[in-house]
Formats: sequence, C-alpha cells, structure tokens
Amino acid sequence: MKRFVDTIKNIWAIEELRDKILLTLGLLFIFRVGSNVVLPGIDHTSLSGLESQTESGLLGILNAFTGGAFANASILALGIMPYISASIVIQLMAVAVPAIQKMDKEGESGRKKKNQLTRSLTILITAAQAPGYLANLMAQGVQLTIPTQLFWTMGIIVLIAGTIFAMWLGERITDKGIGNGISLLIMIGIIATLPQSFLQELFSRFESQGGGLVIFIIELAVLFVVIIAAVALVQAVRQVPVQYAKRVAGGRIAQGVGSARDYIPLKVNAAGVMPIIFAQAIMFIPITVLSYAGGAEGAGWIITVFSDIAGFWYNLVFAVLIILFTYFYTAIQINTNQMAEDLKRNGGFIPGIKPGKQTAEFIDTVLSRITLPGSIFLAILAILPAFAMQANVNMQFAYFFGGTSLLIMVGVVLDTLQQIESYLLARHYDGLMKSGRIKGRSTINA
Repeated sequence: MKRFVDTIKNIWAIEELRDKILLTLGLLFIFRVGSNVVLPGIDHTSLSGLESQTESGLLGILNAFTGGAFANASILALGIMPYISASIVIQLMAVAVPAIQKMDKEGESGRKKKNQLTRSLTILITAAQAPGYLANLMAQGVQLTIPTQLFWTMGIIVLIAGTIFAMWLGERITDKGIGNGISLLIMIGIIATLPQSFLQELFSRFESQGGGLVIFIIELAVLFVVIIAAVALVQAVRQVPVQYAKRVAGGRIAQGVGSARDYIPLKVNAAGVMPIIFAQAIMFIPITVLSYAGGAEGAGWIITVFSDIAGFWYNLVFAVLIILFTYFYTAIQINTNQMAEDLKRNGGFIPGIKPGKQTAEFIDTVLSRITLPGSIFLAILAILPAFAMQANVNMQFAYFFGGTSLLIMVGVVLDTLQQIESYLLARHYDGLMKSGRIKGRSTINA
C-alpha cells in the first residue's frame, strides 16, 4: 500500500504528467455526460423498446461500445464507431490505392492528409448510418415531442455532430492527454456497463437454481484466469537476436550499440485488438445490407445467424475473420524490409543470416510463424463469451469473459500504464512495478 501511495505522489509531482492525466479524465467525463444527453424531440420515457432491443445480439455489443449511449438515444448514440469504420476502410484501401500508399511514405504531411481523409469519410459514414438509427427509433415506438420532419432533420445533424465531437475528444486525448484517445473512449464506454452487469450476475446467482455464491466465485476465478491469458497474449514477444559489428571511434575499436547482444522484440500479437474490431465491423455488414434489402430470399436466415452471438456459425465466421485480419494487419503494420534496411545501415545483423534481403525474409518467416498461434489464441479469446453464455452466465456479464470488451480493456490499460511509467522512469522515479517493466502494446489509433 505504501508503494502505491508513493507512486501516486511521484505521478502527481511531475507537472506535465499530472496535467495530461487531469485533461484526459476531464475529457472522458465530458464524453460520459454526452452519452446520457437524449436527442432533441424524444420523450425519454418511451425508450423501453430500444433498451430491450439492445440487451442482446450485435446491438448489445454496439451499445456496450458506446457505454449505453445507443440505448439511451443519446446525441453520441453512434459514438466513435463510424470513425473506426472509416479507419478500417482507409487501411484496406491503402493496400490497393497508390495515392494512399504514397501518403504513408510522406511522413508527417502524409499522415495529416490521411487523417483528414479519414475524418471526411467518418462524416459520410455517419450521415449514412444516422437515418437508419432514427428509423429504428421510430420502429421501436419512441414518442416524439416535436414534428416528425423536424425531428429527422435535427436528429441527423445532431448525430453527425455527436460523432465529430467524439472524434475530436479522442484526438485531443491522444495529442494533449495520456494514452490513445479513441481506444480510451471505447474502453470507458465498456467499463460503464461493468458495475450493472456485475450486480445483475450476482443477484441472478441467488435466484432459484442460480447456484448461489459458490458458482459466482467460480465465475470470478475463471474471469481472473482469462484476464491473465489476455495480458499474456498482449505482452508475449519472440526475441530475435541481433549483433552489431565493431566500429572505430576516437582511434579505438568500440563495440556497437549492443556490446553483447541485442534483440528485435517481435510481438506474438503485433496487431493488438484491431483484428477483433475489424472483424466485428464486418459482422455488422450482412445485417445492415439485408435489413435494407427487405424480403430478399434467405435474408431472414442470414440475419438470424449473424444476430446470434452465441451461435455456432456466427462464432466460426468471427474466428476465421479474426485470424485473417491478424495476418493482414500485421503485414501492413510491420515492414520487414524496412527493419532489415535499418539493421544493415546501423551495422547490425542476425547471426547466421546475411544482411539485406535474407534478413527481411528471415524476420518475415519468424513473424508468420508466431502470428499463427497468436491469431488462433486471439480468436479463442474473442469467442469465449459465447461459451460463457452456454454456461448460463448473464449475457451482459459474459461480454467480459473475453471478446472485444476484455481485450480492449487489457490492451488500453497496459498501453496507458506504459506511457505513465515512461514519464516516471524519464524523471528517475521508480516504475509502476516492483520488478520488471510494463511492456504494453503499440496502440494504433483505431
């Protein structure tokens, strides 16, 4: 306890870090307040139908991502999800569109152009999703206090503005605060649903045939093990040994940067949580398209399958998509040719491997081998909530037994703590841990 208090004092003593943390907490508070502000023109007492609709299925996951804003018919009902969808589209296009590939090579100016393109696409996606959300509100029997036409006009404008505001909050946290803003907004929304889910599961265990306190304690023990597994996946690395040639410095032969031996730390899950977010977004597409298609042949069966998050086919497709996206995202995230060139330029080499092309091929081979078990493990963690539901765990609480919710929380918390620890170590304070260091993960801005 004393070490914890000392760590808090050290954090508070660093003015820059203190200001960043306070700014981040303030912006997150604003986001949570906005998630509870109902769209203008809606009678908030008539939202029971929408709340029932979001208790399960994909809409339940979407509602969890927005921290309940979707079910509240909030001005932030669409949250940051359109921005994530836009980012996915841009990253997919970067593989095939030369103009976007060129932006990646232009440094800071290219990054700004790409961000602006993502923002513009976010607005277009939100403008396309907003009418669908409002139509769903009307279908769920929501009562209006203003004329329908005025409600539609105002609703679309407010939803677009809400998403832009959420996107702005995320970018301000990333630039001026601590941690990755977009990821933190998603995490804070997920955490907002945890207390209620926890209490619902606890009370359900004391009902008839609920199993009592013993079953609930067993569930918590299983959840603890799953969290440990998620942390292990996020932090696991494969160290590739690297040696540096001797150099002449000041008339003396000096050893390079790693006098004994350095390592290239290749993460087993280099893609982080992005494959799950990618796959989750793709899973929404069949339902969205077929819902507009109406009575298309076979549409009802496909909608039913992709709405049942505890079903076999949903989880099979979900797991396969995660494995595929893990390879895809790792490939676009880690440039093995660039790594090999950097090593060669700095006089480094992998023992037994020729510098240059062979080094790049070796790193690529190692990366492919460790990505396979990493992607499979990631897919297993992602579908664990379905097994929890089969074990009669409350659906809302089951989301935390793996899946997107748990992995996002673990990844974001580790990454944020890593940034805080970096500030502490840079000012010659002790780190957050008594021994070792927090590895975290390379958080990508959605």
